[in-house]
Amino acid sequence: MRSEQTGDRISLEGMRFYGYHGCLPEERARGQAFLVDVVLTLPLAAAGASDDLAATVNYAEVFALARSVVEGAPCRLIEAVAERIARGVLARFARVEAVRVTVHKPAAPLPGVFHDAAVTVVRARDAEARA
Repeated sequence: MRSEQTGDRISLEGMRFYGYHGCLPEERARGQAFLVDVVLTLPLAAAGASDDLAATVNYAEVFALARSVVEGAPCRLIEAVAERIARGVLARFARVEAVRVTVHKPAAPLPGVFHDAAVTVVRARDAEARA
């Protein structure tokens, strides 16, 4: 049974990293904190039944991947940051059928009071990749 039918998910929320992403020169010079949420869709029944890490995705590795993207080469857009994380997850973790990545930029340079600026991307393997 595919996980989108069962609702199996692994979530990592509120991962905090410091990066130099943005369109403005001062953002790229000073940097700022970014928060990242990653939700993996994958079958978890085998992992639950076997209690075996090899039957799931090690979320410490997902954390490390997100960190490497946010703390790595700067992007102008947080859309690009989210895309790099999503593509990295799908490339590295064959068990993952789909991934949702939200990148929050709470200190975005906006002219007013706001709580958060964020983008979310959802990427899934195509049917051929799952076969």
